[in-house]
Amino acid sequence: MFFDLGVRDFLDRAELVYPDRVAVVDEPDQPAPSWGSLTYRDVARLARAQAAGLDALGVPVGGRVAIVSHNAARLLVSFFGVSGWGRVLVPVNFRLSPAEVRYIVEHSGAEVLLVDPELRHLLDTVTAQHVFVLGEDDDEVFGSTADPAPWEGDESTTATLNYTSGTTARPKGVQLTHRNLWMNAVTFGLHTTLSDNDVLLHTLPMFHANGWGMPYAVTGLGGRHIVLRKIDGAEILRRIDEHGVTILCAAPAVVTAVLDAAATWDGEIPGRDRVRIVVAGAPPPTRTIERVRAELGWEFIQIYGLTETSPLLTVNRMRAEWADLDPHEQARLLGRAGAPALGTRISIDTDGEVLARSNTNLDGYWDNPEETARVQAGNWFHTGDGGTFTDGYLTISDRKKDVIITGGENVSSIEVEDALNSHPAVREAAVIGVPDDKWGELVTALVVTDGSPLTADEVITHCRGYLAGYKCPKRVEFLDALPRTATGKIQKYRLREPYWADRERKVN
Repeated sequence: MFFDLGVRDFLDRAELVYPDRVAVVDEPDQPAPSWGSLTYRDVARLARAQAAGLDALGVPVGGRVAIVSHNAARLLVSFFGVSGWGRVLVPVNFRLSPAEVRYIVEHSGAEVLLVDPELRHLLDTVTAQHVFVLGEDDDEVFGSTADPAPWEGDESTTATLNYTSGTTARPKGVQLTHRNLWMNAVTFGLHTTLSDNDVLLHTLPMFHANGWGMPYAVTGLGGRHIVLRKIDGAEILRRIDEHGVTILCAAPAVVTAVLDAAATWDGEIPGRDRVRIVVAGAPPPTRTIERVRAELGWEFIQIYGLTETSPLLTVNRMRAEWADLDPHEQARLLGRAGAPALGTRISIDTDGEVLARSNTNLDGYWDNPEETARVQAGNWFHTGDGGTFTDGYLTISDRKKDVIITGGENVSSIEVEDALNSHPAVREAAVIGVPDDKWGELVTALVVTDGSPLTADEVITHCRGYLAGYKCPKRVEFLDALPRTATGKIQKYRLREPYWADRERKVN
């Protein structure tokens, strides 16, 4: 017997087994009316209403629905209400500029656009056939009382289309299938030992690789979701204390924010010996891992992956064989990317690039067959990261692709360079990532002018007109010339050398 895997499986089980359990505690402080506490029966009802509403609009199976939202219960419901009945959810980074959002909506061919009230300004330049403001248009989006048209499911079809910055100036749409997302969620849940006793605090943006699959996994096991709209270290500690949080996922910058808040926290740190924090985006320093374990008393788990891999590829978690080691050595071992997740194969090619073979690897890039063929050559996914694979553990040592990871977000160097080069006083520019303890890497612009007077602040202000804030340079340096090869290619490794000279790894 063969039965298609689908994202609705997670919600169907939760409604069947835990209908009256509190499923979601919505963010109380948001521009849209908070939904407060919802049971799994409520979540399932709202998801069906959303699917029926899309039926009424004539959105077909395979039609794209874009949503630009901070973390919110409405976004969580949409993971099921859209994809669960055969449409494709396009979760968009709410930090992007209007031009960037417009490109994604148009490139994906989204027929429906849902936006957070705080992002209403996007509608001045971004449009679709059907446009709704979340909270204000809930009757149209989540208010139907009809039964949605049945969809039998097909695990090979696209469930979400996630746009990621990479080595090109334009973001690429990553097609993740129902099978990809199902396998990732179940494997992630297994390796993080999720259960129906877990309470997840959504510190990770849900748009980011679909919250790493946690919206599905926690739902399927009947856990509780605590929605957090905006990151604040002290507020994270307060929510952990108030709701009995047991697990959260975070980029290294969030870890730093929590550690900073803990330094002035009055009383015992919430969640000691209870919370496990799953970290990815960049390998934190060994000292940071030591502090999480000692000062917070939380379990530290590191994972590695990409949007293109749904995202889980490797997991690094404390193991019994390390119990007798001192805390510093334990933290050092936990600083590696980790061992392959169940069902994943890792290999290193002759150029040192990390390759992965997994059921969670993307189906392809939307409307980009050339790039799809390149990254899937030889039936391996080519990550673009350099690393070593020893004794079953992967260590990321370099980033071969031209991308910077800052605060857990990918930034295309080429995209920033395009913005810089549009300034009339810039003759040429190169963008690199330099190590930073808080953000992992800082977007740094190295600029050659045409001789006109130009300040760093003017350069940054110019970029803000083209790019999301997190993509703009945080540091600008002016050079007389950029080093080039004999064929004229900029030698970025030479530009990076002074900043990374004392570091064993070329990623931070």
